[in-house]
Amino acid sequence: MLEKYVKNILTAPVYDVALETPLQFARNLSEELGNTILLKREDLQPVFSFKIRGAYNKIARLTAQEKAQGVITASAGNHAQGVAISAKKLGIKAIIVMPKTTPEIKVMAVRSHGAKVVLYGDAFPEALAHSLKLVAEKGFTFIHPYDDPDTIAGQGTIAMEILRQHNAPLDAIFVPVGGGGLIAGIAAYIKYLRPEIKVIGVEPNDSNCLQAALKAGKRVTLTQVGLFADGVAVAQIGKEPFNICKKYVDEVITVSTDEICGALKDIYDNTRSITEPSGALGVAGIKKYCKKMGFKDKTFVAIDSGANINFDRLRYVAERAEIGENREAIIAVTIPEEPGSFKRFCEALGKRQITEFNYRYRSSKEAHIFVGVQTHPESDPRDALVAMLREKGFPVLDLTHNELAKLHIRYLVGGRNKEVKDEHVFRFEFPERPGALFNFLNKLGGRWNISMFHYRNHGAAEGRVFAGLQAPKAEYKQLIEALNTIGYPYWEETNNDAYKLFLGH
Repeated sequence: MLEKYVKNILTAPVYDVALETPLQFARNLSEELGNTILLKREDLQPVFSFKIRGAYNKIARLTAQEKAQGVITASAGNHAQGVAISAKKLGIKAIIVMPKTTPEIKVMAVRSHGAKVVLYGDAFPEALAHSLKLVAEKGFTFIHPYDDPDTIAGQGTIAMEILRQHNAPLDAIFVPVGGGGLIAGIAAYIKYLRPEIKVIGVEPNDSNCLQAALKAGKRVTLTQVGLFADGVAVAQIGKEPFNICKKYVDEVITVSTDEICGALKDIYDNTRSITEPSGALGVAGIKKYCKKMGFKDKTFVAIDSGANINFDRLRYVAERAEIGENREAIIAVTIPEEPGSFKRFCEALGKRQITEFNYRYRSSKEAHIFVGVQTHPESDPRDALVAMLREKGFPVLDLTHNELAKLHIRYLVGGRNKEVKDEHVFRFEFPERPGALFNFLNKLGGRWNISMFHYRNHGAAEGRVFAGLQAPKAEYKQLIEALNTIGYPYWEETNNDAYKLFLGH
């Protein structure tokens, strides 16, 4: 089996359209993990994904009659672009069936290469079924995104390049897994020529079709597939890829959404490039593997498989990346509802950077605050922070891995409260540096109660803060004088229509 694949890989005409991508040393990541980490930059392909390799190898090997019938495929985006550009290169009509959930950037890219796009279904299986129906009705030639020997061999040219580019010892290659074409092609070539190199698959926790199949000893269909890493959102591993993977893939590990976001940040920090979630799986897998096994002085390759990400998803990625790197703790803390309690809490935190603070007055006795605090996985771990706060008498609930809290609750801390009297609300710009919040509270003193507070670090030079302060009319002038002495730019928003509609009383 492997010899047949290796011959196909060695003769694949992929370089008519594809590039030999660099194997880039990730300096920061290597220093952090104590291992040599290399990134195979498939995000630099003309369609920003490795999929162009398998698509072109398959289409170029079609018979004249198959080409004349036109080609069709189903894809969440990256394979679609590969088929579109390959068909255009060879002068062949192409139709692409894509799920309705496909990011718009991928739909537009496919159309730009001259292919006709048909949007059908909410996930890949539905799009695949519809494309096969059109094959039966119209006689198109189907180009499978992963379950085809020629497609697999095209992806396997990546392994050929890795061995040519890196002659020194190599311990493992970490490969994103969707339908299995990429990892099958890489495993076939690697295990034929360098069987001592491990081939390790990486899947999202909620889209682990290969891991489930290997555990069951047969292909299984996942009842539900997560869509965050849409490039690998496949419910069942391909038949042909599974035949290869069950024999030649050494291990499959899974990673969380937060770990994927952390890996996206790592890739950016090391390359100044932004990959898509599925493209970061290899790096996420390496980080988890190194932490679990304690490896040092090894050499690992991560396949950076694609960069087709919608720009508007980057805000979500940035929000979750710090948690994925274990550099932020999300906690709920109960403090007394009295002037000065915020300040005492900040004193307990010391010089740690507060990344988020959400609070709205609830009762006259206790205040429940939603707080983000910067941590470090080694020098200042989250568990130590939580233990320290509890020792100082602050009831703490760790919400760092609570999906409801991270996705929704943080944005819903607030609302109206009939008990809030004499409230004045302000917007502030804090200098984004440790101690800025404590400086604000310290200069404000304990004279006025803070009835509402919202702050989130967004990485800019200034932090945006929204706060409510309770001050009777007779003390309003003194309140303004106190704010002026703090020295932070501020704007009063007490008469703002948005505040009055949703928060005011």
